[in-house]
Amino acid sequence: MRILLVVYDNDSYIHWFPQGLAYIASVLRNEGHEVAIYNQDLHHYPDEHLTAFLDANPYDMVGFSFISGYYQYKKALAVSAAINRAKRRPLYVIGGHGPSPEPEFFMKKTGADVTVIGEGEETIVELLRAVGNHAPFAGIKGIAYRDGDRIAINERRPLIADIDTIPFPAYDLFPIEYYRLLRMPHAGNADFVMPVLSGRGCPFTCNFCYRLDEGFRPRSNASIIEEIRMLKRNYGITYIAFSDELLMSSEARVTALCEDFIRENLDIKWDCNGRLNYAKPELLALMKRAGCVFINYGIEAFDDVILKNMNKALTTSQIVRGIEATLAVGISPGFNIIFGNIGESRESLRKGVDFLLKYDDGAQMRTIRPVTPYPGAPLYYHAIEKGLVGDCEDFYANKHLNSDLLAVNFTELSDEEFHAALFEANSVLLDNYFTRKRTSTIEQARTLYMERDSSFRGFRQS
Repeated sequence: MRILLVVYDNDSYIHWFPQGLAYIASVLRNEGHEVAIYNQDLHHYPDEHLTAFLDANPYDMVGFSFISGYYQYKKALAVSAAINRAKRRPLYVIGGHGPSPEPEFFMKKTGADVTVIGEGEETIVELLRAVGNHAPFAGIKGIAYRDGDRIAINERRPLIADIDTIPFPAYDLFPIEYYRLLRMPHAGNADFVMPVLSGRGCPFTCNFCYRLDEGFRPRSNASIIEEIRMLKRNYGITYIAFSDELLMSSEARVTALCEDFIRENLDIKWDCNGRLNYAKPELLALMKRAGCVFINYGIEAFDDVILKNMNKALTTSQIVRGIEATLAVGISPGFNIIFGNIGESRESLRKGVDFLLKYDDGAQMRTIRPVTPYPGAPLYYHAIEKGLVGDCEDFYANKHLNSDLLAVNFTELSDEEFHAALFEANSVLLDNYFTRKRTSTIEQARTLYMERDSSFRGFRQS
């Protein structure tokens, strides 16, 4: 069959490589299908361009994947409308973290024929076999589909146990020369960046996380290294952004991976998402030797009561020890803090701001966003139980209008007080960030003129 996979435009200058679709493209091509990519992201095509493209180019299926979020929801509606207007509209399949928790709602809103729920590599192959054989969809695990006037939701598909069996993403179908220009912390001007998945899932169960897949499934070190070598060889990649939810899933796992990186002389910069439970000096020193330059930590709050309410499985003492150890070995830490979870107050917000100011190394601009209870997260179902959200329609139509604005208020503050508190907090953080930038730029000027710094390459925004 002829398959078109749509990569939507989120209005970024350089977009993140669409790993999910690249994995789907790979398994479909291995199955013998002809796969094409529609890069709305690269070209910033208007949505009506997709309608004209489908009118001019016949396909048997069009696929579209997206995550949760107000922007992604609106984009899904717009892209879907463009697909549905096509004179030769093909079978329309949606998937991703966005529609998976509430497939019936998203099928009604998008007009899609099928939703792939959760992990898609095995499901999409079985679905297209059924389409090709004119077989019913009733026995296909992991989908929701239109059955006359109703939407049928089938049994969930078990997770792929051995993810080393999944082929590498179909990089050659995508404009890697564009995606590799992505900038990450401590990537130099000559670096080319590409995200890689080292595993799937997460062993923790934070109350605001909306992923459906339970547990953590790591790839083998050999498979990860093989993919990185291929990216270096074929595309000149010098920096790997490990994009899985948690590379630091255990001390043993990170130790083995880093030792193999060093043994294989991989010679690559990389960053990852980490857990401060495991941020021990010896492990961090090994990560540094293996090429790690940045660890993005999901701190979320600097208050032990709030951390417990979040089911974060983390304490403030662990946070401090981990951050100080990370800085001590010369790895830059990323700090993520959100506000508004169950039990939050102005005091817990103040603690978060004070923490960010104390340990900021200037590697990233850091602001604090309100917690958002996305469909699929335990916090979402808590909000429904408490009458704070009606349903998915209420969430997207009335509550979640912007990721930096309050969607659901779990605090004792009024909505006005909540936003005023965030304004005050982020004003302090933004002032700190730009003061550091101003100070460092003036220091550049001093060394240029007063010390005749001949290595200076011009004043540049970063």
